Amino acid sequence: MPQIFRMGEYWIYFWANENKPVEPIHVHIAKGKPTEDATKVWLTSAGKCLLCNNNSRIPMHTLRNIMRMIEARNADIIKKWYSYFNEISYYC
Repeated sequence: MPQIFRMGEYWIYFWANENKPVEPIHVHIAKGKPTEDATKVWLTSAGKCLLCNNNSRIPMHTLRNIMRMIEARNADIIKKWYSYFNEISYYC
């Protein structure tokens, strides 16, 4: 799985098998080993985050901090997504 960055014990990453057509840009967040069904956060065209699910059961105060970091690194994440998947779309 392409790791974007780590924040403490949490991995922020893309899931490599996103099917065709590729889903809108998003990241997964997991504590420890990446999994397909980990917490999922959509990136919006306005540069914000939208929580899709919290399957990893990350405490909300921790998840808010991670989402703030994702928003701060939005441009870098977009570049990495496009470089990996060669296309990009947004959920909203």
